[in-house]
Amino acid sequence: MNDTKRISRRGLLGGMAAAGSILKLVEPEGAAQTPQPGGVNRNSAPSQLRITDMRACRIAGVLDFPIIRIDTNQGVHGLGEVRDAGVEGIALVLKPHLVGRNPLDIEPILDNIRKFANQMRGGGGYSAVDTALHDIAGKVYGVPCWRLLGSRYRTRVRIYCHFGGSRDPDAFVESVRQRKQAGFTFFKMDDLSATNYLARFPGASQDNGVATDKGIKLMCEHIAQVREIIGYEAPLAADHFGQLDVKESIRYARAFEPYRLAWMEDILQVGTLRYGDAPANWRAYQEIRAATLMPLAIGESLFGLEEGFRPFIDNRAIDIIHPDLLTSGGIRETKRIADYASMNGIPTACHYVASPVGCMATVHTIATIKDFLAMETMAPGTPWWDDMVTGVPKPLIQNGYIQVPETPGLGVELNEEVVRQHLRTPGYFEPTPQYDKYIIDDYRSGTAPGRQ
Repeated sequence: MNDTKRISRRGLLGGMAAAGSILKLVEPEGAAQTPQPGGVNRNSAPSQLRITDMRACRIAGVLDFPIIRIDTNQGVHGLGEVRDAGVEGIALVLKPHLVGRNPLDIEPILDNIRKFANQMRGGGGYSAVDTALHDIAGKVYGVPCWRLLGSRYRTRVRIYCHFGGSRDPDAFVESVRQRKQAGFTFFKMDDLSATNYLARFPGASQDNGVATDKGIKLMCEHIAQVREIIGYEAPLAADHFGQLDVKESIRYARAFEPYRLAWMEDILQVGTLRYGDAPANWRAYQEIRAATLMPLAIGESLFGLEEGFRPFIDNRAIDIIHPDLLTSGGIRETKRIADYASMNGIPTACHYVASPVGCMATVHTIATIKDFLAMETMAPGTPWWDDMVTGVPKPLIQNGYIQVPETPGLGVELNEEVVRQHLRTPGYFEPTPQYDKYIIDDYRSGTAPGRQ
């Protein structure tokens, strides 16, 4: 045997040993521990893993953070999170579709429950389940969630800091300065609408909430004030413009062009865009985009590639996709959406208002996204935000970045003591027998309300 063949075989055997180490599996409690060649414990077969329960709690954050936990027969659990301001029940109703299934069968499980997902907060239950399943799989195989998706493009994720408006101009200026001093290098301003910022100025808005010429001038001055603090080299995005139609959206966008905004986000609000009919509404964004140089971002309330994002991407109606992982479909679906956008020359930024559980799910996904800009945070407004979890270096956000975890699963666990202090509703992962069976079973048996 020549040297080339000998080296090749040695490399192959080394790779097999490394794979065995990665695939070290979690044992059922009390199972025999018999070492096997290559470091694989063959007494704990993944095929024997089963989902046994699903529970939840709700944390009172800047917006409520509903957390779910999926338990298994081998003592491994996975954490997930329902979209901000949602309720845990939208995930718990999926429990009878999960119990008894092998949590490592991620795609088949998600295929089965996809019919229960929808746009806006309707994607929250599906997304929470997806996240928890990936957390379990990562723990079982001993790899971080990002590795389940493939390779990573980055070891840290750039964060853009979201700061809202204020009726006190001095307080607003101070908040912007504090964010810059904290090390953030990417920013987004809020409340450029008649109901918030313009309400302070008589004659700045019409009865329908749309800015007058005076209002547009004031908004431009407001943006310029922020620019003077953060500098013109730092990316600055903007959000919340009120209920605009296409023509007024074009008027706003053209007025803001001199300030080189990174993007205008969801310029047509939910009530105007009708997210439930997304394929028919890409034309509105396409018309706005054709009339201005302003980059447009959309997506925090869209679910799914086919159901929500694809028409906007295929028709070049937007410049940036802006999914919220807790609505868009969780880890796996958000990766699909971002990859499809990248194939069409469109980068991804991520909306995010959640606990560190949803945060880390988003961070793992972003690590594998090729064309990525920045991820949102409102964490500076919640002093105990970092304390909700253990397992990662603190603070989570350092100099405007979050480090991508190397530890199995999401890499975080809830800090029970802290979470219990901030529960919105009583109960920390209490039993959920009311969700144990299919609702349809009650109707078939005649025991459902109104069927007796």
